Amino acid sequence: MATTLDKVQVVTVGVGWTGGIIAAELAKQGIQVVGLERGQNRSTEDFQMIHDEYRYAIRLDLMQDASRETLTFRNNRDERALPIRQWGSFLPGEGVGGAGVHWNGQTWRFLPYDLQIKSMTDEKYGENKLGSEYTLQDWGITYEELEPYFYRYEETTGISGEDNPMGAPRSNDYPTPPMKSTPILDRFKEAASNLGLHPFQMPSANLSENYENPDGQQINACQYCGFCERFGCEYGAKSSPNVTVIPTAQQTGNFELRTDADVVEVIKEGGRATGVRYIDLKSGEEFIQPADVVVMTSYVLNNTRLLLQSGLGEPYDPETGTGVIGKNYCYQILPGANGYFEEEKFNTFMGAGALGATVDDYNGDNFDHSDLDFIHGGSMSITQTGRRPIANNPVPKDTPSWGAEFKAKSLHYFNRALSISAQGASMPHRDNYLDLDPTYTDVHGNPLLRLNYDFTEQDRKLHEYLSDRAAEIMKEMGANIVEKASMPEHYDIVPYQTTHNTGGVIMGADPETSAVNNYLQMWDHDNVFVVGASAFAHNGGYNPTGTVGALAYRAAEGIKEFLDTGGQLVKAPQKTETV
Repeated sequence: MATTLDKVQVVTVGVGWTGGIIAAELAKQGIQVVGLERGQNRSTEDFQMIHDEYRYAIRLDLMQDASRETLTFRNNRDERALPIRQWGSFLPGEGVGGAGVHWNGQTWRFLPYDLQIKSMTDEKYGENKLGSEYTLQDWGITYEELEPYFYRYEETTGISGEDNPMGAPRSNDYPTPPMKSTPILDRFKEAASNLGLHPFQMPSANLSENYENPDGQQINACQYCGFCERFGCEYGAKSSPNVTVIPTAQQTGNFELRTDADVVEVIKEGGRATGVRYIDLKSGEEFIQPADVVVMTSYVLNNTRLLLQSGLGEPYDPETGTGVIGKNYCYQILPGANGYFEEEKFNTFMGAGALGATVDDYNGDNFDHSDLDFIHGGSMSITQTGRRPIANNPVPKDTPSWGAEFKAKSLHYFNRALSISAQGASMPHRDNYLDLDPTYTDVHGNPLLRLNYDFTEQDRKLHEYLSDRAAEIMKEMGANIVEKASMPEHYDIVPYQTTHNTGGVIMGADPETSAVNNYLQMWDHDNVFVVGASAFAHNGGYNPTGTVGALAYRAAEGIKEFLDTGGQLVKAPQKTETV
């Protein structure tokens, strides 16, 4: 039998970026918050011996244990979904800090076009630009409304960057200057400029200089060691929840962190949540944590799964198009081009997770789509993240996969190969969604989440277009061999592609087509807030974390208002005209 604990004002399910932001913002205002995290606690001290590629990059030490909880996958409804036994296409994090520990730090603001994509596309290109199978919709918020929250996240994390001439408008400069440039990035910038494009230094959470944020937390300057993605930062120089928002919450005395706490149910009664039930993974004991407000701050897939498992919201039905929980799952595509140089060598083993240069000329609606049979686009970048020896072996496509020639070309091209990659936006399709698997269960006996997903015609056409543009830049950079990225016939769960999963609990202005409002508050359970990229109505041409952070700050504001008013749907403040 579960032990019922004392009631708290707010409980968060997960303690990463979103859980940390919610905890810090509310605890600073005297609100009692309990954060439940099923993984272990971590700090900078735990990463002092982090340069172990096999442990972290190959064996995935910081990721969710797939032997205890995984998900099942199929391309379409005619197939039987099977469990994922080892992570490949994406890497859900686990432990305090979540994916904010092992991320690269590339930090973007989604474009104004993203947030009003349906209305802006219809206005410019007509309502039939995409077919009826694409469930495109606006987010229920404008960029102007969200812009102050973007800066609050950037200020908290000290983002290093410079002006993006094709990006979203900014009211403030970045808190810290851009990272150092390198000969590789300079070559990309020169080639892009020669082609009439607008290159700039990528915005980075690997900081260019020591920085103290507004909460008094110190973030150190990046050492360019090349161990960012899949690793924690040994220097405390990569902004993570562990060095920013979580310490801020703890220092208030109003935040309690509980690790090894695996939440298995949101308990509800009469249209409201009363708390959560969780299992202590060390003792096996069950606990019920009552709360005035339940905030879902886990990873995209886990947010959706727990709502479905708890019976909150109406599950999405791809046959009828009704329901909202599980709807609009989106991923990303990775168009691009590889270049192989015969004479020149590059220091590709050095770098940082967000050390890169980008062009946004082919992102969003920055280029005319009138004569194209797709919408949106993607940011296009060259990055110098630190090429490590086990996982990297760049060779031209015609190279044998073993033998003397394979060895010779592997050695020759290891520091003579460069890549340009685009993050291609993903548009929602009625057949790409999340639901519960009817067959397979986790270690607790609860149904696994089922991923139903395949590439669409929109994806294929966008991939071809962006790969052509990347090849043009690579040729201008002087590569002797240029190879465009290819796209498989069907999406597969391996190899690794990106951890930028979005959707499942999408935001909007209409309860019929969205699960949460623009404060990420559930329409039908108004004391439940679901915070994260699960709220994205589609996926854009950037890394999602900057937009996730902005939405989390807005959600914290909404939760405070909800508590202050005694509990009701939070509404955006009415705009007033200045005379």
